[in-house]
Amino acid sequence: MANPVSRRTVYCATMKMIQPNCRIQFAAEDIDFIVSVLRPKVTDAETLVRLLTDLETRDLILDDESLLRAVLESRGCLRVSTHLYFYVLVRHVFRRSGISDREVADYVAEVLSEYSRAEQLECKVKDQPKSLDYFFEMLAALQTADDMTSFHIRAHIGNYSLFFSGIFPDRIRFRAEFRGCPGLRYYEALGKSSYRVASDHRLARKYDLAKVFDVLSDRFEVTRLALNDLGDRLITLGDADGGLDSLLNASLKISI
Repeated sequence: MANPVSRRTVYCATMKMIQPNCRIQFAAEDIDFIVSVLRPKVTDAETLVRLLTDLETRDLILDDESLLRAVLESRGCLRVSTHLYFYVLVRHVFRRSGISDREVADYVAEVLSEYSRAEQLECKVKDQPKSLDYFFEMLAALQTADDMTSFHIRAHIGNYSLFFSGIFPDRIRFRAEFRGCPGLRYYEALGKSSYRVASDHRLARKYDLAKVFDVLSDRFEVTRLALNDLGDRLITLGDADGGLDSLLNASLKISI
């Protein structure tokens, strides 16, 4: 029986357009955490809260090394949102790697925040009963996808490639060596090309993502290596989904 992807135009269904929104989604517990960490430097908590509402001042506050140390050295349950958690960590490792653009760090932090929930890894398109779990399925869907869906799939492939090659490189190496699965170079090539095509799309300009995708395409390997450093610091990812092992078992499905 012919694959339905080859017989009909594929339309976008429930794929979410990820955007660099971490810095505007902080919850009340995030503000409390920032105030508790930085209060010795700014004695007036109300003043600090007001400073966080100013975009430029907020970015400077988030770059404070005290926040990074507090996140890394926390013992027990860290009561902050995934948006703050991943932004602080991603921003730090990206700056060390020479990636200074806050929008890029914010976008990648949002990818990690979204993908920390296994269901957000799914690539779903209209009229398809199942999500596209494998790269070859996503690439096949591009052959008949409408304009908007093509853009979403390209962005998803780029994000998917960066997420797994950045956070789980050892798992990819193991699968490549012992199971014949694609290795890190495959992820890099596919991620770079997908981000490049997405950056040239009209919707990248509409969503103000052209520059972000340009950087992620041009510096995919540097970005991936920075996330490798970040991945070494993470013990679990997405406790609500059963932790790291559950996420991997459910979602790391790779085929050429």
